[in-house]
Amino acid sequence: MRVLFIGTGDIGLPSLEWLLSTPKHEVVGVVTQPDKPVGRKQVLTPPQIKVRAQAAGIPVIQPPKIRHAVEELKAFNANVAIVVAYGQILSRAVLDVPKFGCLNIHASLLPRHRGAAPIQAAIRDGDAETGVTIMFMDEGLDTGDILLMKRLRIAAEDTGGSLHDKLALQAPAALEEALDLLATGHPPREKQDDAKATHVRKLTRQDGRIDWTCPAIELDRLIRAFTPWPGTFCMLKDTQMKIHRAQAIPEANACPSPGTIVSTNANGIVVSCGDGLLNLLEVQIEGGRRLSAADFLRGHPLEAGDVLF
Repeated sequence: MRVLFIGTGDIGLPSLEWLLSTPKHEVVGVVTQPDKPVGRKQVLTPPQIKVRAQAAGIPVIQPPKIRHAVEELKAFNANVAIVVAYGQILSRAVLDVPKFGCLNIHASLLPRHRGAAPIQAAIRDGDAETGVTIMFMDEGLDTGDILLMKRLRIAAEDTGGSLHDKLALQAPAALEEALDLLATGHPPREKQDDAKATHVRKLTRQDGRIDWTCPAIELDRLIRAFTPWPGTFCMLKDTQMKIHRAQAIPEANACPSPGTIVSTNANGIVVSCGDGLLNLLEVQIEGGRRLSAADFLRGHPLEAGDVLF
């Protein structure tokens, strides 16, 4: 089939790689977001999807608004569009361009975790599993009929970053099966149960502010979910402190008020929470480097009774 690939996020790279390598399909074009300024020097940087496509000699377009590029899309004469982490809503006019419609690769078990941050949500909410859903796109936000679903167990040590990479690598096999089913002319379609739907909005850095009144086990999940983005932080006096790695101690008695440091040693900085204790293992003060708790304490001595907020 002639495939139009529409995506921006790195999670789509393994799927694009597979499409470029398989003899079953031909990638006729790639649509991605415009180049954006990155870093302190605001260097204009292309999405890696664009870099890979151009290296393979595939035409790339970067419309500021895809709904205004319908005629350009039609020119690719694609049978199907594969959409993954693109970053724009597709209008009905865009959805109708490919003969067999648009298939979306979504990183959750729909209808759970529709929206912009399904990977972080699955860890944050304590889900036992997640996966990849291939769905027929409609004009709603992740509301289309499901073609197939592949499940993946969430490991106790998974972070948002590690789970992102696992799902990215799982997606090509799911996509291959989905396209094989589409080619039969009678692919399965399962309507989503909207009553079971949850929605996750786009995350901001402020979402990573630690609320010490929450249970330690919830904060443990939050820190893992938001690693590496958007990150989690609290305040140490008047300075922001990022928390890169921590571990819950749920069975704890007689905890002082939330945010109070209970103990500090080479094994971590133990902080009281709304329920249980949280042992901070790796932290980073604003303007400093990421350090183990032991190394951090050598330059920033803390004592039991000090308060984080």
